[in-house]
This record gives sequence, C-alpha cells and structure tokens, in this order.
Amino acid sequence: MTRSCRRLIGPLWFALALACGSRAQQASDPPPSADPPGSIVLPLDSPILKQLRREAVATLELATDEVTAPGKIEANPNRISKVVAPVSGRIASVLVKVGDAVGRNQPLFTIESPDADAAMSADLQTAAALTQAQATLEKAQTDFDRTRDLYEHDAIAKKELLNGQHALTQARAAVEQAEASRAQAQRRLSVLGLSHDDSTQHVVVRAPLSGKILELTVVTGEFRNDTTAPVMTIADLSTIWVSAQVPETYIRYIHPRENVEINLIAYPGETFEGRVSRIADTVDPQTRTVKVQAEIENPNGRFRPEMFGNIHHIRSTARVPVVPAKAVVEANGRSILFVESTPGHFEERTVVEGSRSGGVIRIISGLQAGETVVVDGAMLLNSLMRKAT
Repeated sequence: MTRSCRRLIGPLWFALALACGSRAQQASDPPPSADPPGSIVLPLDSPILKQLRREAVATLELATDEVTAPGKIEANPNRISKVVAPVSGRIASVLVKVGDAVGRNQPLFTIESPDADAAMSADLQTAAALTQAQATLEKAQTDFDRTRDLYEHDAIAKKELLNGQHALTQARAAVEQAEASRAQAQRRLSVLGLSHDDSTQHVVVRAPLSGKILELTVVTGEFRNDTTAPVMTIADLSTIWVSAQVPETYIRYIHPRENVEINLIAYPGETFEGRVSRIADTVDPQTRTVKVQAEIENPNGRFRPEMFGNIHHIRSTARVPVVPAKAVVEANGRSILFVESTPGHFEERTVVEGSRSGGVIRIISGLQAGETVVVDGAMLLNSLMRKAT
C-alpha cells in the first residue's frame, strides 16, 4: 500500500469509528420520543416515568347554580334602641359605660329636671282634687237621700227633689273628672320613673331591652335640653344580620327563609349557617345588586358589627369530573393536562375549567370520568413536549 493510500484510509477509519460510537451512546440512553403532535412516549424503564404520579379522574357532587357575594355583619335593626332623655335637665348620674351588658329595665342614668317637679306637683294637686270631689259627692248623696225622704212624705215640693238630684249628678261628674286627672298624673310619673312617694324627684331612665351599650354621648353633670337627640345606643346582639350585595343576575337563586352558608374573615376555615330574613325590593342602580340580609344566631358574642365575610348559597348540584389543581397547566392561553392512554403514552388534552372547590378543579369539557391523568409532574411533561417540538 502506498503512503498516499494510508493517508486517505486513516481519516476515514477514524470518522467511521466516531460515528459508530455516537450511535452506540444514543442507543444506550434513548430520549423521550414524540408520537403524533400533542403526544409523548416514555420508555417503561425511563426514570422520568417514575417521577410522574397518575390517577383516574374522579367525580364529585358539586354545585351547578350557586351564589357567592361579599357581605358584612350588621346589628339587627329590629333590636336596636336609641335612648333619649325623656325630659330636659341636668344629668345627675350615669350608671353604665360603653361595652356594658345591660338587662331590660336596668337603670341607665338619672336626671334632675323641673319637669319632674311639675309632674310631682300635678300628682299632688290631682290627688287633693279627687279627695275634695269625693267629699262633695258624699255630701250631695246625703242631701239627696234626705230630700227624697221629705218628698215622699209630702214635706217639700218636687222642685227641691229635682235640685238635689241635679247636685248629685254634678258631684258624680266631678269625681269622674278628678279620677281621670289623677290617672293622667300618675301615668306621667310612671313614664318618668317617679312615684308619689319619691322625695328625690330624680328621673330614672331604664333600658328598654337587654343588650350591650354600643354608644354613649352623655356625662354626669351635663345639661340636656334636646329630648330628641340620642343619649346612648343599646343593641341586642344575640342575633345579628349578615348583609350582602347579590348581583341581580343571581338573585333568582335566593328566597326568603332559605339557609345560606356564611364565612367570615375573622374565623378562617369555619362555616356558619344563617337564614335569609330580608331581600330588598329594589336594585341598586349603581352596582346592579340587590341587598340580601341573613339572620344568624350569636349566643356567645363572637360576631361583631362591621366584620367582613361572604355568603354562599347552593341552589342545585350535579356529579362532575374533577382533577387536582396541580394536574392543570396553563400554556399559550389554554388549560391543558396530560392523559395516559397506555402505559408511557401521554396525550396533551385541552380542557375547559370550572370553579375550584377544596383543592380540586371542576372540568366542564375535554375530559371523561375514569381516564388516567398526570396529577403530579404535569409541568415536567409539558417541558419535554415543548423541547420535542
């Protein structure tokens, strides 16, 4: 063999050996192969396959028509009292403070008032007038009895009998009028919390209902002349209202006296039950919502006015396919997941998502119950798919 031939064969032999070595290396570590577009195949002994967790698509009974609306807690307006001073005068004492729990008829504050003096004076005057009228009636009755006896014995003329009867009638009318005046004076004392035996003449204002003092705008020694301005606010918080603004497109799902679920920011993870007590008769023209109020029991005082949360109402349910949230991948504006048709064969599937509930996603279309999907490792498969294409 000539020297020139040896120079030519040497490089060719080296290239052939390099090519054979490269093919051997590729055969020993085969990469994931792509089947038709949108699918990928992994060898059964691939370590990648061991990183994927697959599960069959399950079904759950989930809501199809439901309402969720933000809301906040309000005091029941039917159980709120704005306490006012019944008379003008000086505040003699304030017996409660903000946050105190009070019972019905419990004293709240006292007032020194000229009106109390006038009421006491009127009571005494009507009592004296009634006593005098009763005495006059007794005298008129005695005179009439004597006149009638004389008339029956022809001792006096009939005119005297008629005069006696007229005097008796007037005396009876005077007693009735005095009794009415006396009753009116006593009612006035009762309204002011006074009695005819009370010598202090302080008006005692009492709680009209049991509840808590939410506001207090009066102090001892202050003079109050306006009997229409509230002095304090008492609210019975044993039951409260959760007020929510429900979009008008969903108001058809809510009806009075239906139960709703209530969740509060203050108590995450807890669900409370309320009952719809009122649905507004009008739609808010700005927000296009309808105000819905649900009543909820509050025996321990956990719920406080102005707490935020939401109400949730389910109208109907259906059994639908669901997958774990990690199974769905967002790619190019689509929601996709990977279905394993046969072991190691994965198909990319575009689906339409529904609402999320408890860590799972409702699948509206694109998937059937019982199919096997990748629930852990979908991001890895998506990356391999993009590299293969």
